[in-house]
Amino acid sequence: MRLPTLVRMVEVGPRDGLQNEKQVVPTAVKIALVERLAESGLTVIEAGSFVSPKWVPQMADTGELLAVIRRKPGVRYPVLVPNLKGFEAAAAATGVDEIAIFGAASESFSRRNINCSIAESLERFERVAAAALGRGWRVRGYISCVLGCPYEGPVEPAVVADVAAKLLAMGCYEISLGDTIGVGTPARAQAMIDVVTARVPLDRLAVHFHDTYGQALANILASLEKGVAVVDSSVAGLGGCPYAKGATGNVASEDVLYLLNGLGIRTGVDMDRLAACGRFISDFLGRAPVSRVARALLARAA
Repeated sequence: MRLPTLVRMVEVGPRDGLQNEKQVVPTAVKIALVERLAESGLTVIEAGSFVSPKWVPQMADTGELLAVIRRKPGVRYPVLVPNLKGFEAAAAATGVDEIAIFGAASESFSRRNINCSIAESLERFERVAAAALGRGWRVRGYISCVLGCPYEGPVEPAVVADVAAKLLAMGCYEISLGDTIGVGTPARAQAMIDVVTARVPLDRLAVHFHDTYGQALANILASLEKGVAVVDSSVAGLGGCPYAKGATGNVASEDVLYLLNGLGIRTGVDMDRLAACGRFISDFLGRAPVSRVARALLARAA
């Protein structure tokens, strides 16, 4: 299959990237990051999540952030909503019009991450999705552990396809397939996509790769070869999976953009501005960006 000519990059750094940082990131810094990312040309920026501040204290200020960010026309700012309590908090906030729900393709991971089975999680998400759609909101679905689980090992593609089909039936406009522990390889990624697309249209799928074994970009290219045209990434490579020992962060947005630019695929994202966003948040966190492209650009500018 020919590569897509246009790819939508979904930026997850402000939520998925920052949520596990032990260092408190002030609301003002988060606001500046989100606004700078929008100026880079990104059109979807996951701004935060409505989860229990007891479990994810870094996201406790999501409502405040949404109330004050300068919104760029044409940019969407979805938030993660794990349950009805989170939905109620989102409904009480200012400016929410899109949410994401987050399931798993592994029973063990589902139980350890959200304390319920896959079936129970889907029942929970169905209620959240229905409530959101009733308000006219868009709903995106995430599936974690699509290529492997830290507790069960390899995950059967048929299970991923079943979860994806159920999220689609709930009204999710898009389902992001996440190798959230970063164990996948290109052949396995393509095989999984083949099975999922037998149940879910290709144009309703996105991919979300972590780079634990250095395979994220290879897996993204393999997904592009299958026709997937939406890729999740995190500026400066922020983030990781707290439930998987040794699992490193999301693939860096700068590295994904460099790949797409090299393939002649349009994104509408400006590399210099995106790299500046990565430097901004990395400087605040007191470390270099994980992104190899960002490091190369820094070295060239020195």
